[in-house]
Amino acid sequence: MRSNRRQLRADISDSELAAMTKSMDELHHDESLPKLRAAVAEWTEEIAAASPVREAPNPSRRRFLIGTGGVIAAGGLLAACSSTPAAAHHTRRKSSGTGGNSGSGSGSSSGLSPADATSLAVDASIENLAVAAYTKGIDAATAGKLGAVPPAVPVFATTARSHHAAHAAAFNAVLTAAGLSAVHEPDPVLTPVVTKKFATVKNVGDLAELALLLENVAAQTYQADVGGLTSTHAIATTASIQPVEMTHAAILYFVLGKYPGAQTASGTPLAFNPLQLSRPNSDVSST
Repeated sequence: MRSNRRQLRADISDSELAAMTKSMDELHHDESLPKLRAAVAEWTEEIAAASPVREAPNPSRRRFLIGTGGVIAAGGLLAACSSTPAAAHHTRRKSSGTGGNSGSGSGSSSGLSPADATSLAVDASIENLAVAAYTKGIDAATAGKLGAVPPAVPVFATTARSHHAAHAAAFNAVLTAAGLSAVHEPDPVLTPVVTKKFATVKNVGDLAELALLLENVAAQTYQADVGGLTSTHAIATTASIQPVEMTHAAILYFVLGKYPGAQTASGTPLAFNPLQLSRPNSDVSST
């Protein structure tokens, strides 16, 4: 793995990374995912109760779980720069917002405000992009395009990808419960940036740097959500997902030999989780 580009720490053993990945996944399945499922189920039931009667079936945990597998199809989208609007038209995150997805009705009739719905659409698009990027990274690693890759690296990537797929399904379950369209496209503004960066990936260290960028974007966006969303259920959902993204990032910082938190290019630690990378609602505006 000799290269003048970023490398993983030489003193991190394969078994150590495997152990961290196992602990990360256990935390996700034992703590985060059950709470997320319960919160989404309760939220979708409340939205359904507040919405006009529709012919569509009431979303449930079953829809959430089915959606987890369906979002993997986003992997093929990374190569193209999608400009398709992900969902509601809006101005900026934290704004009150007006309007919504065509056919969705008003925020009051759907049980979800237009601004909150758009924020969730952005969140789903970020998760779709993470799934796509991890898929492409796994494919490159297994095809031998990144040089020598420790066996635990694809395991970490596959595990993190499954978490992102579950998160996308959660956001989409709420959107569809409110009568809005599910978001299956990756973030249309961030996708070309990630695609360009992926073209420079030459080894597993470069890939880890790209994954770290995506994890920080997600974590900072969801932290911004907590201060900008109006629905207590929306806040609870994003707040339950955000720590998982930060766990992914912490492991990536560790294996790259970096301070385990946000920092400047020179390595100076920054605030716990600054919001410079958070995505605005304009990422899914009509163009």
